[in-house]
Order: sequence, then structure tokens, then C-alpha cells
Amino acid sequence: MELEFEKPIVALEKKLAGMKDIAKDSDVDVSEAIKTLESKIRTLKKETFHNLTRWQRVQLSRHPERPYALDYIYEMSNDFVELHGDRTVADDKAMIGGFADLDGQTFMIIGQQKGRNTKDRQYRNFGMANPEGYRKALRLMKLAEKFNKPIVTLIDTPGAFPGLEAEERGQGEAIARNLKEMFMLKVPVICIVIGEGASGGALGIAIGDKVLMLENTWYSVISPESCSSILWRSWDFKEQAAEALRLTGKDMTELGLVDGIINEPLGGAHTDMKGMAKILKKTILSETQTLLKMKPAKRIESRIEKFCSMGVFKG
Repeated sequence: MELEFEKPIVALEKKLAGMKDIAKDSDVDVSEAIKTLESKIRTLKKETFHNLTRWQRVQLSRHPERPYALDYIYEMSNDFVELHGDRTVADDKAMIGGFADLDGQTFMIIGQQKGRNTKDRQYRNFGMANPEGYRKALRLMKLAEKFNKPIVTLIDTPGAFPGLEAEERGQGEAIARNLKEMFMLKVPVICIVIGEGASGGALGIAIGDKVLMLENTWYSVISPESCSSILWRSWDFKEQAAEALRLTGKDMTELGLVDGIINEPLGGAHTDMKGMAKILKKTILSETQTLLKMKPAKRIESRIEKFCSMGVFKG
């Protein structure tokens, strides 16, 4: 499946495939034409993906082939032991987590998981966690702290589940408790937005020493569609809403709300999942080594100071 802005690239790639078939099945020399077309495709890709609008990056973050949390975990780790349940209500399938071995170092990796097909999406509740999901995440964080293991969270959610039953079981309280407790964790905490980072649903696992975003992701208090429906009573203005929200990694970095951007392979993470996983693992290991050089008390102090300074204007 290609997105609207990808169609010119896909058309050229189909033409290139046709040329290669001709070269394979006949004696016609089209090597120069192939080189020219390959160069044209590379140039068009660079121009397209380096100049995406905010709404186009939102679309890429939702690409149906984009890697999800478990895809990265299984690709990055030599061994992953998933842990289940919040020890109170249930095991939320939208929130996954467990101990993972990354090049001989043990991490607690927690993430929001979406589904690939209709059945899997329903099983994962479309990546929207209930209160028990956030309580499970906190239980796993406390377990990591007990065994002195760094924590990595992979954020990819359209928001916390907004159903009545979720509110009855304390959705707001569960997220608020996570925010409070994550500030005080004694181990390094790295939070990475790998897809959608919407509202409190994302923030519930996003208080960390380092908060990073993949290049084609977004992080905001509200989705462009919901913003458009509130302001204009219609989803038709979602592109304008995306521009106004300033929700991309570049925007968030400029505003001081995240610590950096992790570049994706040209065309998006879905075009080279293995390559993206390597980049992600390298970033996690590098950032962890830096954070481990700090004393726990200093990390906590810096974490609190970083978030408390957000939104503060100094004249």
C-alpha cells in the first residue's frame, strides 16, 4: 500500500522493474536507462521525504506496514521474556513488556502494541491501553528498578482507551500514578516514540531521562482529526490542524519537549525494518551508557528539572 505522496515514486519503481525484466528476457541493452532511472528515483525520494508536511508525517506514522513495538523487540534482542498482568484486574494486550537481552545487557522494554489485521487489532484494542495496561507497565518498571535494570519504553498509541469501563476502573488515576512514579525511578529510563504519540495515553509511559522520536512520528496532546473536529466540527481540516499543532519530531525538539530525533531509512521505517532496528538498538545502548555514568539521585533530579521547565517562559 502506498500513500498519496508516494505514488510518483511507486510509478517510477514499477517502470524500473519493467526495464529490468526487459534486460533479463532479451538482448536489448537498457543498462544506461536503468542507471538513469535509479538516479531519478533516489533524487525524487530524497526530495519527497525530506520535505514532508506535518500531516504527511502523521500518515507515515500510521503506515500499515510500519514496525510495531514487538517487531523491534524481537529484532533487537537475543532473548525476550514477556511478562503479563497487573496483579489486580487483567492482562492488557495493548501494553506489552518484559526483560530483553540487547548485546548482553538486560533491559526492561515496555511498549504499546497495535495489530496487523482486524482480529489482531481487536485483540490489541488498536493499541489503546486500559488502566490495567498502565498498572502493568508500572509494575514492570518497579520490577526493573528492583533488579537495577534500565527501562526502555516504545510509544505508539492513538490514545488511552476512552471507554466508560476504562474510566470506571480509574484510567486517569492510573496514568497520573505512572507520571508520578516514573519521575522517581532510580534506574535509567529512555522513552522513544516509534509511531503515534497521542495525549495522556502516550505520556503514561513517557517520563524519562531521554525522550526521543523517530523521524516520521508525532507527539501531541490531541490527534489532528480530533483537533479538527473540535475546532471546525469536521475532520476535513486535519491537515491545517496538524500544521497548527506542530507535532513532528523537529517541532518537539525546537520546543524543548523531546531530546532528539532518530533518523529513519529513506522512505520510512517500514522500508527497512532490520536497518531501523539496528539504529534503534545502537541509540538505546549509547544513551544507556551515558546515563549509567550519572548517580541515581542526579538522574532523578535532572529528570524532574527537565519536565518542570517545560512551558516556562523566561523573559
